[in-house]
Amino acid sequence: MFEKLSLISLSSFIRNKSIQNFLFLAVIQSSNVLISIISMPLLIQGIGVDQFGLVNLALSVIILLNILVGFGYNLSAPREVAVNQQDKDALSHLVSNVFSSKIILASMATFVIFLGVFGFNLFQEYQMILVFSSLLLFSEATLPLWFFQGMEKMKLVSIANIFSKLLFLMGIVLFIHSPAQSKWVNFMMGFFGLAINLSLLAYIHFFMGVKFYRPEFSSIWKSLKENVLLFFSNLASHISINGGLIILSFFSVAETLGMYSLAERVVMVLRLFPALIIQAIFPNASKLYKSDAERFYKFMKNVYLRVLFFGALISLGAYLTAPWIIKVLSRSELDESVLYLKTLAIVPFMACLNVGNVVLLLVADLKELLFKASWMMCLYMIIASSILTYFFGGVGLSYGIISTEIIVFLICLVLLYQHKKELVHGFYT
Repeated sequence: MFEKLSLISLSSFIRNKSIQNFLFLAVIQSSNVLISIISMPLLIQGIGVDQFGLVNLALSVIILLNILVGFGYNLSAPREVAVNQQDKDALSHLVSNVFSSKIILASMATFVIFLGVFGFNLFQEYQMILVFSSLLLFSEATLPLWFFQGMEKMKLVSIANIFSKLLFLMGIVLFIHSPAQSKWVNFMMGFFGLAINLSLLAYIHFFMGVKFYRPEFSSIWKSLKENVLLFFSNLASHISINGGLIILSFFSVAETLGMYSLAERVVMVLRLFPALIIQAIFPNASKLYKSDAERFYKFMKNVYLRVLFFGALISLGAYLTAPWIIKVLSRSELDESVLYLKTLAIVPFMACLNVGNVVLLLVADLKELLFKASWMMCLYMIIASSILTYFFGGVGLSYGIISTEIIVFLICLVLLYQHKKELVHGFYT
């Protein structure tokens, strides 16, 4: 494997569109993480710890509703764009319908928030913060990341994302100075994101020749029906990956929650690696799958070997540097957090194991199997993690998360073998 890696010249490596997709996606995610880290002390100083917690709580509600706004288009739309790259008319209709669908879904999600706040008096501690945060739903709806993924032109959208986050950071410094201004924090994030996204849409129209048509409601309804399973798959994955802390809250004290959440946040950032790989190679893999099966399997095998190699390096690095990472983030010696991080360090590598299976499911448009796998994983994670957490606390939850990664790999492999044996044979043999 090392000999194969050495054969790749740096120039051809950088020119590879899948590599470029991954690098620019990594830039987007890392800039989001970096801005989040920089903004935390500024917000705490400006609005106080209590309001900071409520701002993040409102943001958590929005993130959950953004799964509805996305409705699986982040998985299905890049494939459709990649297949229709050269057909401007088909591309125009596709882009118009996807954006229309997402804006309709964002409007529905906003209506749910307003109904909960003004109709049922829910979210009492942070009602106005949540109402002002609803602009983030339209920022998500107009984000053309999926379009640039499918076109394999990620440079512009990554630069635009960084610019949006820098504007948000500047807004915090200039305008957020008291607890009463906490409702403007998420609003500013949504406002700058929406403004940049609208600029990108103008670029798509005027410089890339993509037209925007009136919504075709029959096509929109058809795409929504086709994406239902992807939506529920995303929802199940979100619960499986981010639900551990909620489970731990039923069995542990606040101090343990804090210790575990610190380690978990580090691991969840590292776990973005396999997810970014899937998003980066998906458009090219979709084209190869339709046009040349032999090249598709060769491409997938080469990618998979490298993903496993770098995944192992990431996990090993996290394990060896766990004490230093925790000390830098917390500015203190937290042995319990170090223990959790060392235990969870293998998660990024375990997640890499399933990269091949997920891409096979996506390119073959096996949404039903992906739906089954996601909810089987979710069910297993809730049961196993609850039992292990009850008996062993945070360490038990860590082992529950690790075992979930193993189980979902086996589930996907078995489902693929049962329904598409030729895909399994072509990829693994």
